[in-house]
Amino acid sequence: MSETVRVVVDAMGGDNAPYEIVKGAVEAAQSRSDIRVILTGQQDRINAELEKYTYSKEQIEVVHCEEVIETAEPPVNAIRRKKQSSLVVGMNMVKHQEADAIVSAGSSGAILVGGQMIVGRIRGVERPPLAPLIPTEKGVALLIDCGANVDARPSHLVQFAQMGSIYMENVVGIKNPRVAILNIGLEEEKGNALVKETYPLLKELEGINFIGSIEAREIPHGGADVIVCEAFSGNIVLKLYEGVAATLLSKVKEGLMSSFRSKIGALLIKPALKQTLKAFDASQYGGAPLLGCNGLVVKTHGSANANDVKNSIIQCVTFKQQGINDRIRDFIAREKNTKSE
Repeated sequence: MSETVRVVVDAMGGDNAPYEIVKGAVEAAQSRSDIRVILTGQQDRINAELEKYTYSKEQIEVVHCEEVIETAEPPVNAIRRKKQSSLVVGMNMVKHQEADAIVSAGSSGAILVGGQMIVGRIRGVERPPLAPLIPTEKGVALLIDCGANVDARPSHLVQFAQMGSIYMENVVGIKNPRVAILNIGLEEEKGNALVKETYPLLKELEGINFIGSIEAREIPHGGADVIVCEAFSGNIVLKLYEGVAATLLSKVKEGLMSSFRSKIGALLIKPALKQTLKAFDASQYGGAPLLGCNGLVVKTHGSANANDVKNSIIQCVTFKQQGINDRIRDFIAREKNTKSE
């Protein structure tokens, strides 16, 4: 029997808290017997939602937290002052190994600050990056970093490439994943100062499959499995990706409903279209992990629904079972030993 993975879920974080968050937690527990969910937040509101469902009481626990960190609050102040918030209590449970992971749809800034200040970094990791999976023509790619480190240094990007390779190989199952650095051209001399300085370091780095630069237009085609960048560029790519996808979907629906003939056509193509759109839905892989922390911290988007939350919780099980943090620790230790020789 597989080991039970304990996942804290911030029940008060996100636009759809607590109803979609609780529903997703219940669905995750119903789908797998090796999950134990700890819902942190205002107990009365959480219990009111839990009463709607049938589930194993042994798999879901509620930890009362009166305070809630709002999206607009300054992250550092919120983490320091709201010690009894659903997010901070959950982070401390991961820190003290009372849980293996935490999932939250709450304030991105607070999650990033809490991950580093409370859960803490693995020794040797310079900056934990936020790394979502994004859909491509060939499956998914890891965009690393997309929001945690706006002012990154070349050494940070090198570690992003290493940690991203470990994640893609062991969680997603892509052997020898292709690593590329986000750039404005394919030539080695192209790019800003950060890219120009990082490129040769990645080129000479052993243990990763570095294929050079990748332009943004090649990302949807699956030009690389791990896309390395600093958070400013990464976040722009991610937001543009989401915006274009939403706009295209809206326009397709508008076109299909524009006339009687198109409506008939919509009925005929609906199964194929649904399957195609499902293949381009990266939420099935869960949220964005903050890689390099002592415990797993997963950020799912603020408008997360139950399915997003469910998949983020299940993602934590794979992460734990594959020992991603141990693999990162071992890799960092080997790198340190190699440099000291």
